[in-house]
Amino acid sequence: MGNHHVLNSDGIDISQDDTWLALSTNEVPDGIALTHISLLELLQKQEKLEIVLPFADLLENEGKIAGGLLQQVRELVSQHASRIGVWVTSDSDTDVLAGLPEFLLQQDLIVIHVPTFTDGRGFSYAQTLRQIGYQGEIRMAGKFGRDQIAYLLRVGVDSFVLSEHDMHSISDISQAFNALASSYDGRDASALPMFSNV
Repeated sequence: MGNHHVLNSDGIDISQDDTWLALSTNEVPDGIALTHISLLELLQKQEKLEIVLPFADLLENEGKIAGGLLQQVRELVSQHASRIGVWVTSDSDTDVLAGLPEFLLQQDLIVIHVPTFTDGRGFSYAQTLRQIGYQGEIRMAGKFGRDQIAYLLRVGVDSFVLSEHDMHSISDISQAFNALASSYDGRDASALPMFSNV
């Protein structure tokens, strides 16, 4: 899955302590988790692991959680996992997320993968998850803008997956985790004066 680091909301590298594994699929994007595991490997393990599943693969065409064989597979994974999370891509429908609060609220981790730098839907996803009452960890992965980290923190993101390249190409990554100097922090524009003499 490549060389990646997981940073918490303070910009501290927590990769050594991160034990999430992405369930291997043909579509799993690079960086969803630091490592991955196949379903067969998972079923052969004696210890229970923390597993991230692909959200889209758990749905029927109508945007509901699938039953039948997919439900049986999900239950089998749950029996072999200590904690379960899901990953979504930014091409998922925000209305589908909002329509499945019971399922999402049960997840310990939700990874939002942004496939292209220009895709800002990760903000909407994080905000939607917090609005439906999700209290677990929200993690950003993929090609989100590093200059967006402070803003992503404001909408409820808890951790970030950065590539080895990004870790070395950004001189001081901790600066990305600090709020930008501004009199407007995005919370309530109506409370601010349009012009100031100060």
